[in-house]
Amino acid sequence: MAAVKIGTKTLGDGLPCYVIAEIGINHNGDVGLACRLIDIAVQSGCDAVKFQKRTVDVVYSAEELAKPRDTPFGSTNGDLKRGLEFGEKEYEQIDAHCEEKGIPWFASCWDEAAVDFVEVYGPPCYKIASASLTDDNLLRHTRSKGKPIMLSTGMSSHDEIHHAVQILGKNDLILLHSCSTYPAYYEELNLRVIPVLRQQYGVPVGYSGHETGIASSVAAVALGACAVERHITTDRSLWGSDQAASLEPSGITRLVRDIRLIEAAMGDGVKRVLERELPVMQKLRRVGGWRDH
Repeated sequence: MAAVKIGTKTLGDGLPCYVIAEIGINHNGDVGLACRLIDIAVQSGCDAVKFQKRTVDVVYSAEELAKPRDTPFGSTNGDLKRGLEFGEKEYEQIDAHCEEKGIPWFASCWDEAAVDFVEVYGPPCYKIASASLTDDNLLRHTRSKGKPIMLSTGMSSHDEIHHAVQILGKNDLILLHSCSTYPAYYEELNLRVIPVLRQQYGVPVGYSGHETGIASSVAAVALGACAVERHITTDRSLWGSDQAASLEPSGITRLVRDIRLIEAAMGDGVKRVLERELPVMQKLRRVGGWRDH
């Protein structure tokens, strides 16, 4: 199975898991909060941070934007969507802050203009959200940038995934198994799909989780996930649709720690007697066993 290089890191079988802190829209329109979330990702040992980028008037219809909705930004759905959307000024700050902190950033781009916007900053890869998996034109446009692509597969059938892979090609492609409920119930996660996708497509497969805890994300790594993406927040009680499915600072720190422990524990699959086991064996094994004959 071919490995995929994202920036300075290589993702694939037997390689360290690439941990992505999904900031998404948890910044609530505040670039200062976004920078604090970047700092949390750095302090916890994450490999990258990710945002979401939309051209609001392209992604949403006029009718959808006009729907009444009580939000901190106004009384319509459009007020919310525009209030959460960063522009050039904010992304200049984000880009500078990530460079200062030494962590790469990229984005889920929901339309072609959003891809062009993010491309200016030279992202190491692109993420295609589960909601965009069936958007053939967006898939083609994202692929045209020549960057590695992470494709989330939540809310998608095998046929839809197969079609998307045909459009994108398997070169520099990573599939992310996901369940698109927020927060997801544990019985919905179906982690056994991870090795199924790896076998079926022959590309690295990661996991994008929306559950409340960390155990299942660690289990995904044990099942072969080359990358794990989790939403982060400063406080899950904050306003916002993704906050409840996010990890607070202590949670993302524990997740990275446990992933690294699991990687160390997996070993190479070769059964051997360890040098540190020898004194234990000499102390506890009875004389008269097969080794004494």
